[in-house]
Amino acid sequence: MGKWMRRGCLCALVLACMLMPAMRTSAKEGSLIKKGIFAGDVDLSGLNAKEATQAVEAYVEELQNVEITLLAAQDTKVSIAAGDLGVMWANREVITEALEVGTQGNVIERYKILKDLQRENLIYPLEFSFDMQGLTDILLEECAQYDVKAVDASLIREDGEFQVIGGNTGYELDVEASFDKVNEFLTHDWDGKPCSIQLVVNVTQPRGSAEELAKVKDVLGTFTTSYSSSNFNRSENIANGCELINGTVLYPGDEFSTYEHVAPFTEENGYYMAGSFMNNQVVDSMGGGICQVSTTLYNTVLLSELEVTERHNHSMIVSYVEPSADAAIAESANKDFRFVNNLDSPIYIEGYTENKKLTFTIYGVETRDPGREVRYESEILQVINPVTDDITVDEGQPIGYIVSNDSVHIGYSAELWKVVTEGGEEVSRTKINSSSYRMVPKSATVGVATEDPVAKEQIMAAVASGSIEQVKGVLAAMFPPPPDPAADPAANPPADPAAGAQ
Repeated sequence: MGKWMRRGCLCALVLACMLMPAMRTSAKEGSLIKKGIFAGDVDLSGLNAKEATQAVEAYVEELQNVEITLLAAQDTKVSIAAGDLGVMWANREVITEALEVGTQGNVIERYKILKDLQRENLIYPLEFSFDMQGLTDILLEECAQYDVKAVDASLIREDGEFQVIGGNTGYELDVEASFDKVNEFLTHDWDGKPCSIQLVVNVTQPRGSAEELAKVKDVLGTFTTSYSSSNFNRSENIANGCELINGTVLYPGDEFSTYEHVAPFTEENGYYMAGSFMNNQVVDSMGGGICQVSTTLYNTVLLSELEVTERHNHSMIVSYVEPSADAAIAESANKDFRFVNNLDSPIYIEGYTENKKLTFTIYGVETRDPGREVRYESEILQVINPVTDDITVDEGQPIGYIVSNDSVHIGYSAELWKVVTEGGEEVSRTKINSSSYRMVPKSATVGVATEDPVAKEQIMAAVASGSIEQVKGVLAAMFPPPPDPAADPAANPPADPAAGAQ
């Protein structure tokens, strides 16, 4: 009897094994999730696929209002809701995985899983995704606004005395690193509860100390130019440019750009229309005269023996310094005067105007030998005087028309030399730059339109002479001035002495 029972049990076991695939399929499709299974904090016990999905979605919807605090520069707090970052449920496959628990393997394996669930819950972690652009926008627009630029310790000079001004520590949000940190935390470690995240902030300590800046007191170089012949507008431009540079402190290795300090050339920035060089002519432009500021500073820098990194001569010679001692700046031509503080200590640039004289002085820590002296010599290699005038004919204007410019600029080729003496003896002579200045003759535009062939021949011959004076002489002969009635005695008889007497 026992033998048949054993055979019956064996048959039942074989039948169960044959039916197992069908039973697994039935469990997947029919499905209810076993008791004790969670997705994060969401209990999925007894739910089918649709119900479980809805339950998790409802949970994620509640997360939209969870507060996330971003700690920006200087621990300033930016509070946002998870919904501001577009929080979404990322691992929806956990529902399928939860449904399959207890439906795979043999009877013993399934039985063991069910017993395990009675002792301990099975929790699938929820994963989230976020709107990356939204996170970037929040970092840039709401967090980066708390950045603070580092301000180095500086100096001011008043009544001949220096005062040290303390600096400020700089804080700058590292947007890229902060993005990675926030994204990593929210997608891998966030539990759906309110949290704070420290953003990545770069800290920059200010340069300089009171002890270091207190040593800046020696005159390294000073230079003065005069603008006594300048009109009001040009004088104001020089004073304004000087003021924009005055008080600059440069630490070792800093490069100074004159253009960046004095631009833009606008009324709002204190400038007026005044004469400047353009296309071989002197024309009015906003900020005219600013090159005298850069030139005066250039000579101060040379005497201080700082490193010049960019310098351009003017297109035509200037009168306030020797040839090759000038430094032009121009927005349209991308000309700038730049130099580097190549010393081991800070320097201070002082600029002021007085009695139509512009002076720059550079202060620092003097390390040069007291017996060493530096001077600069301008050497003129060539002088180019105009031989003829520049005359242009205008076929559209009649004979008699003439517009002339009597301004003349002599051309030069020159070099600037640095001469160093020690104890009164010259020890070195070094060429600093070479400069070429254009020659610009007097110019005129002359009308030549006429139906009189003789007159045409005469005016063209005068133009060919290259002399504006000869052209004017020919025109004077062609068009003599009318007689002056006041100079004709017949037209103006002497007055009767008695006429009008009272």
